[in-house]
Amino acid sequence: MKSIISILFFFFIYSSSLFSQTKVYIAYIDGEIDLGLAPYVSRVVSEAEQDNTEAIIFKINTFGGRVDAATQIKDAIIGTDILTIAFINNRAISAGALISLSCKKIVMVPGSSIGAATVVDQGGEKVAEKYQSYMRSEMRSTAEKNGRPTDVAEGMVDERIMIPGLVDSTQLVTLTSKEAIMYGIADTILNDIDDVYSYFKLGNAEKIYQKSNWAEDVVRFLNNGVVSSILIMIGIFGLIAEVKSPGWGVPGTMGLVALALFFGSSYILQLASVIEILMFVAGLGLILLEVFVIPGFGVAGISGIILVIVSMFLSMVGPNPFLDFNAVSTAIIRLTVGLVAALVLIFLLARFLPKSNVFKKFILSEEEKADAGYTSRSNFSELLGAEGKSLTTLRPAGTAEINGKRIDVVTDSEYIEHGKPLVVTAVEGMRVVVREKK
Repeated sequence: MKSIISILFFFFIYSSSLFSQTKVYIAYIDGEIDLGLAPYVSRVVSEAEQDNTEAIIFKINTFGGRVDAATQIKDAIIGTDILTIAFINNRAISAGALISLSCKKIVMVPGSSIGAATVVDQGGEKVAEKYQSYMRSEMRSTAEKNGRPTDVAEGMVDERIMIPGLVDSTQLVTLTSKEAIMYGIADTILNDIDDVYSYFKLGNAEKIYQKSNWAEDVVRFLNNGVVSSILIMIGIFGLIAEVKSPGWGVPGTMGLVALALFFGSSYILQLASVIEILMFVAGLGLILLEVFVIPGFGVAGISGIILVIVSMFLSMVGPNPFLDFNAVSTAIIRLTVGLVAALVLIFLLARFLPKSNVFKKFILSEEEKADAGYTSRSNFSELLGAEGKSLTTLRPAGTAEINGKRIDVVTDSEYIEHGKPLVVTAVEGMRVVVREKK
């Protein structure tokens, strides 16, 4: 009986594994390729490996973006054994072409395009050969990895590469869907995801649509050019304002929070490391040392300013700052805008805030003078020579009643019991000196 139960149990487990539904992940690579996209793609690949998915379909529609972000995404895709499919919906230009080539299979919709991967600056002008050489090698090695023609991939970066029947030595390679099939870059032309399922025999595999989570969206938002400049502005302004004001208040707290968000997002995106963070802390420490300890302004202060600026710059360009020309130029612009905006804001507040009606509500604008009847303490000068009696034992201090008022008094090293008659012999500010009246 036990053997029959065991056989049925193992048969049930075996049959369940045979008929269990497989999964296919569907991820999205659209819009600008930035460093905020890299953690999302890495997470999708990692979860797909843990979930034993059959394939990952990347829906791609992009004009490109940062080269360093594209290489991070390429490394995540090309390093997995799962079937990866680039489904190019409309276009995969520049960095998008590199990401598409990293997938094991490339599918294009009718009328879509791929190519034009040369590195340009923000004005659309071609940048130095150093950057072009790096991008050529990335395109060539990625195409070689997945068995695609390396000359076509390299021709997407360098117009000097001639492809017979396609381009001469003056044109970059940008392929339509039909040309991509003809020259071995794409595998097929299909209309939608359902066609992809049929073509790759994915059967009834469950579709798992993978979208970015809130944490990835927040990090991507903080890495936005405008937002990062604002964080730098708030951080620098808050710290300078705190140095110029006593104690610790709102400006310093805001500055530290802004800088924590700036360096934290850069650390998550693998732009900043512990080294950049330590550089900033050391620079800030040198500046504070110069302001509060060392007189004047010299080597410590200048060194601190340089460390702070360099740490922020490196936290925006990443560990390889000279592999992406646009990343370097963008970092310079962001840092300059943030620093200048902080200095302008400090100047405006110092010049106009004390004169504003809002600021005047927080300070005492009227002066209370003694000749107008305002005093900060009681005036006991009229008690000189007055008589009274002790209400407590004076040893030598105690309380006495003088002119019908309870007054704190002190004797001149004399012991006086309570209930004894007194006379005021001296008044020294708040100090009323008495002696026993004989």
